[in-house]
Amino acid sequence: MDFTLSEEHNMLQRMVRDFSQKEIAPVIKEYDRKQEPIPFALPRMGELGILGLCFPVRYGGQGMDYISLGLACEELEALDTSLRVAMSVHVGLCATTIFQWGTEEQKQKFLIPLAKGEKLGCGAFTEPGCGSDVSAIRASAKRAGDAYILNGEKMWISLASKADYALLTMRTNKDAAKPSQGLSTFIVDLHSPGVTSGDIHGKLGVRAGSTGWINFQDVRVPLENRIGEEGEGFKITMSAFDHGRYTVGSGATGLLRAALEASVKYSQQRTTFGRAISEYQLIQEKIARISQDYEIARLLHLKAGWLQNQGERCTREISFCKKFATEASFKAADDAIQIHGAYGFSDEYDVERYLRNARGAIIYEGSSEIQTLIQAGYALGQREDKPLRCELPAYDVEEWQK
Repeated sequence: MDFTLSEEHNMLQRMVRDFSQKEIAPVIKEYDRKQEPIPFALPRMGELGILGLCFPVRYGGQGMDYISLGLACEELEALDTSLRVAMSVHVGLCATTIFQWGTEEQKQKFLIPLAKGEKLGCGAFTEPGCGSDVSAIRASAKRAGDAYILNGEKMWISLASKADYALLTMRTNKDAAKPSQGLSTFIVDLHSPGVTSGDIHGKLGVRAGSTGWINFQDVRVPLENRIGEEGEGFKITMSAFDHGRYTVGSGATGLLRAALEASVKYSQQRTTFGRAISEYQLIQEKIARISQDYEIARLLHLKAGWLQNQGERCTREISFCKKFATEASFKAADDAIQIHGAYGFSDEYDVERYLRNARGAIIYEGSSEIQTLIQAGYALGQREDKPLRCELPAYDVEEWQK
């Protein structure tokens, strides 16, 4: 096994880290306090090619692999979770799902502007009374000739008020034998008549990120905007969740690293009783655990990225990564606050923001409880990955440059 990253991977990491440190770090506290997104962040990420890393050049991407997506998410969340959340919904939920399931015409129309950062996308699946139970979706899409008429509301949607397109799943058959068989997925222009959206304020964390709701009132969506076949929405949504969870897990790895670096730096500078606190074994124990968890999380997300490169389904491995990394990052941020003492309780230092940001990832994109059930299902032989009509394409370096 070769665990060496390519020079291209290393260059990508340096580029994303430079962007984060030089352009985002100086203003992140201000926007976190104001609870507003940084206005230039996403346009700049588009200019740098970050929003289209893992797509072929012919679709507006950078021709890089899926590992690159994970590495970019790690670097972005090492600065602030709001940057990675944008990657999760724009690249993971929306663009990658179109890349996997969309027709050539849909890729030309939607994927290219998304990959270039000319348009912003989001994934809209959660509803006011429906989160992890996708089969309980109630928002409807009724066929009307060569179009569908959409009605309903989606809630807790990142970039809801900022995105141009939303990939969303609606109920097209209320009489299906199984609720999950009555769903279909669409790509919707959020500037269409009948679409309204707004932001949710007062969040515990990810305050520099946009989270909101989208309402659909008799929204007419052309037939050619349906992704996949009618009744295939549940499978498409589960694929989207895999893509999103991969970015969440790799991003949480970056938060782990940030907590580790902050803890090491502070512990070596802070003295008590004439000694740096890094010399005390109880402090060392916390730092050792964070360091260990970072290495485990990093290996998990690199493995998941490698499996995707091979064209292998890796729902189980992505679940391992998402659950472990998010829970470990929350614990790491908590330990980092303890190491910082009273200063950790203040936003003078970044660690309190790490804790607030880390908490949400244990819930969204499939809670830890859902990940536990997924993992148990595989271990008990009750769950298996059946072939999909459209699998995520394996990475091909030559094909990706076309």
